[in-house]
Amino acid sequence: MREADGQSSYAAPKRYPIFNTYVNALSLEETVSEVDLIVASGVPTQHVVLNASKVNLMRDDACLTDIVNACPLINADGASIVWAARQLGVPLKERVAGIDLFLRLVELASEKSYGIYLLGAKDESVFRAREALQRKYPNLKIVGFRNGYFDKSEEPRIVADIAASGADMLFLGFSSPKKEYWAHEHLRALGVPFVMGVGGSFDVVAGVTVRAPKWMQDHGLEWLFRFAQEPGRLWRRYVIGNASFIRYVFECKIRKQKR
Repeated sequence: MREADGQSSYAAPKRYPIFNTYVNALSLEETVSEVDLIVASGVPTQHVVLNASKVNLMRDDACLTDIVNACPLINADGASIVWAARQLGVPLKERVAGIDLFLRLVELASEKSYGIYLLGAKDESVFRAREALQRKYPNLKIVGFRNGYFDKSEEPRIVADIAASGADMLFLGFSSPKKEYWAHEHLRALGVPFVMGVGGSFDVVAGVTVRAPKWMQDHGLEWLFRFAQEPGRLWRRYVIGNASFIRYVFECKIRKQKR
């Protein structure tokens, strides 16, 4: 029996194999309930999301693959993963976008008096994100925040500060694969029950970057909106990367059909 009494360990829900990893077939609200159990367990737990870019990275990075596969909760962040799941017969319920989960967990933290820590992005972004979240949720306990620009020599102090903050949730505003590696390396020393990488979410909350319109999100076109904003930086990820991902999906589908 799964319990959340603050004394038991966290028992993860069933997950399904996809590519060289796994994914949990959970809705947004089901994922929030699972995170609530994780926080109640008190056991440091790393969460990850899957998208096409990360799947491509994992094909060439065995260490990243091991880190992702060790996480008990793996959500389908990208519409690409939902599409791939349909091709491969994986019963996903819906896309759980990282930023949507982040915002919903902030709401949960406010409701349950969980302490959160924001780490990442530039000074202006993380400061403005903190202010925006505090305005929306006056009872929210933000127990610490700082930018994501530091060198290796500063990490022991930063980890110690987060551990001393008493945070129940830590959100990392780093890009992949840095956020996966960093969370994995420091998970035990941090002692935070729930650690999640949120990429550029602080910039969106701070108003530094704009998220795609709702209709584009609903139709799996959020990547196109991002690409249009920064084509010079993102063309390799979205043009070459998406083509590689689609080819990989059909390779996996053919292999599966031959079994």
